[in-house]
Amino acid sequence: MYALNFYSPIVAEQLRTQRKTATIRLGDKAGKYKKGMIVAVLVGVRFGSREKIFDAVIDKVEVKTLGELSPREIEHDNPEIRRAEDMAAWLSQLYNREVTPDDTVTVIRFSQIVPPRGF
Repeated sequence: MYALNFYSPIVAEQLRTQRKTATIRLGDKAGKYKKGMIVAVLVGVRFGSREKIFDAVIDKVEVKTLGELSPREIEHDNPEIRRAEDMAAWLSQLYNREVTPDDTVTVIRFSQIVPPRGF
């Protein structure tokens, strides 16, 4: 099974409350993630233990430049950010390198899979 891994504990609460319904990843990830794919959504430190938040289905995968992102696409990834410049600064921190509006990113939209009642 594939996974969407998140390293910040802040993200766990955003995922649980469904304020975060997308992830913006640096580079072209269209070969790895496809619409309809089932993934485990995990939070935890890199190379350490992780907590499974939920299973999700990938609704949409789009590759574009960071500068082409709409405020709404950015907000689905991080509810506190709306501008491409601010997202570039955020991604620069996450990836430990300078990220610019010309960088290629992949927007992965996902929805939580809710188990049927009684399980």
